[in-house]
Amino acid sequence: MPIPCARCQMPLPKWEFRSGHTATCPSCMSPNTVSVFPAVLQQQAPALPEAALAGEACCYDHPTKRAVAACSQCGRFICQLCSVDFAGETWCPSCVAAGAGRAREARADTSRTLYDSIVLSIPLLSLIFWPLLVLTGPATVILAVMKWKQPLSLVRRSRWRFLVGSVLGLLTSAACVWLFVYLAMSGRNAK
Repeated sequence: MPIPCARCQMPLPKWEFRSGHTATCPSCMSPNTVSVFPAVLQQQAPALPEAALAGEACCYDHPTKRAVAACSQCGRFICQLCSVDFAGETWCPSCVAAGAGRAREARADTSRTLYDSIVLSIPLLSLIFWPLLVLTGPATVILAVMKWKQPLSLVRRSRWRFLVGSVLGLLTSAACVWLFVYLAMSGRNAK
């Protein structure tokens, strides 16, 4: 893309930019101060896609051209001409156009942490390891409160696991407090 002169709009020679930020227009002889990205000055070879041979993968948009990559978003095979490097990945022009108005990459969730199941299983598993009841009761209630508004599963689920886990956590906490008070009172009465 040629860079125009500020006065006469004629293209400035690129070799002038290599020496600094000032270029003199060959038509009107006016000095121009220009800051350009180094990529503007680099010579780039045009992307020439190769013809696909029999048995090779071909481009989705150009069936006669050999595919060089698969789109990271949709999986379509793309040729060198269609290949777009975006966010460290290779995208096809369709996915770039579909995401053109958005400021973020299109990523679908494939899995989620099931905090509701964790909240339910912590007090149940702590019954097996009973010395941990002192810690797991309050931890269960705190985790349930912190993760209540997190998305649940990719499939429809309700929040009953949070409720049951919280009730079990409160019950184990109350049982631990009662046990400590009972042991303290019985120790005091024994003296």
